[in-house]
Amino acid sequence: MDTLLAVLLLVNAVFNVVVWPTFLRRIAADPRARDADGRRTKFYTVHLVLISAALVIAAVSGVTAIVALVIG
Repeated sequence: MDTLLAVLLLVNAVFNVVVWPTFLRRIAADPRARDADGRRTKFYTVHLVLISAALVIAAVSGVTAIVALVIG
C-alpha cells in the first residue's frame, strides 16, 4: 500500500511538471496577460501564482515519493 501511494505521488508530480508549464506559456500568449502598455495584468499574475503553487506542490510530492520509495 505504501508503495502504491508513493507511485501515485510520483505520477502526480510528473503530471504537474508536464502540464503546468505548458499552461503558463498559453497564459503568457493570451491577450489578457498584458495591458496596452505591455505590463502584466492581474490575469497573468493570478495564474502565475496558481501555477507556482502547483509546481511547489509537485516538487514536494516528487521528493516525498522518492523518499518513500527509497526508505519503504
